[in-house]
Amino acid sequence: MIKSIGVVGAGAWGTALAATARRAGRDVTLWAREEEVVASINQSGRNALFLPDILLDGVRATGDLAAMADQDALLLVVPSQFLSAICRQLKPHLRAHTPVVLCAKGVELSTGRLMSELIEQELPGSPLAVLSGPTFAIEVARGLPTAITLASSDAALAQSLAAALGGPMFRPYVTDDVVGTEMGGAVKNVLAIACGVVEGRGLGQNARAALITRGLAEMVRLAVAKGARQTTCMGLSGLGDLMLTASSTQSRNYSLGVALGQGRALADILAERRSVAEGVDSAKSVTALAESLGIDMPICRAVAGLVTGRATIDDVIAGLLSRPFGSELGYDKGEQRE
Repeated sequence: MIKSIGVVGAGAWGTALAATARRAGRDVTLWAREEEVVASINQSGRNALFLPDILLDGVRATGDLAAMADQDALLLVVPSQFLSAICRQLKPHLRAHTPVVLCAKGVELSTGRLMSELIEQELPGSPLAVLSGPTFAIEVARGLPTAITLASSDAALAQSLAAALGGPMFRPYVTDDVVGTEMGGAVKNVLAIACGVVEGRGLGQNARAALITRGLAEMVRLAVAKGARQTTCMGLSGLGDLMLTASSTQSRNYSLGVALGQGRALADILAERRSVAEGVDSAKSVTALAESLGIDMPICRAVAGLVTGRATIDDVIAGLLSRPFGSELGYDKGEQRE
């Protein structure tokens, strides 16, 4: 039985998950990199830097990864590009067979590894699960109704984690498709930037609906190429997460795209933010992964061009609108290019 949970990463999402685990009756220890966050939580019961309005009653904060050693399960909630370094720091303190739950969304930029592949290499032997789906941190922290995918190849582990985290307002749905669950979370952040650009540029609701739909096709192609099931992409961690993050300014990635569409420079947008917009790095890593597998992802490639400065918004829009007409359901027939 999972009685204690360690949450590694005290940004908005990590803080929300700590609150959720505590609400479910678990003993919760929250690791934060920032000393001021540790002090704020332990002194006032609030994360003043990321979710100041949420009371974290009974959550203990620490800046020492060794405090994770005695936990029954760990939630890893650091940005995807920093996960490898955190795992290496965590490894000496981790007990054998402690389950780790991936809550980061992305593909590692330097290696092209999925987060599950990273864990298998950096923390070999640790039972693995992935938690992903349509979730705004503030709503989860407030206890508003939320459904989410919990994926593990170990059915007993998935059920145990669902029981440890779940409740009337936080409902995990289990699956064994780890890769499909991961892929939805990684690709949707890139597509959310693209949808934000559509909004910021004033291209209309028709364009956004088309982009979401064609973006979903890209997600499916890449996921299937990595061994996932197409149906997983149609669930909470794929289509559900995409619908949420591609239509609201609460989404860091969507709001970043809106600002890009309005003509602002990426460096200026990022300089104003403390929270990470995962889609910026994921645009590059997802596109590189797709190219290595021979998968055509024109929308993701266009976003990668924007965030790397290789293309302007006008160039990207013109390029997408001038593509040859093709079959809508080509990926169902195993085609790799539209």
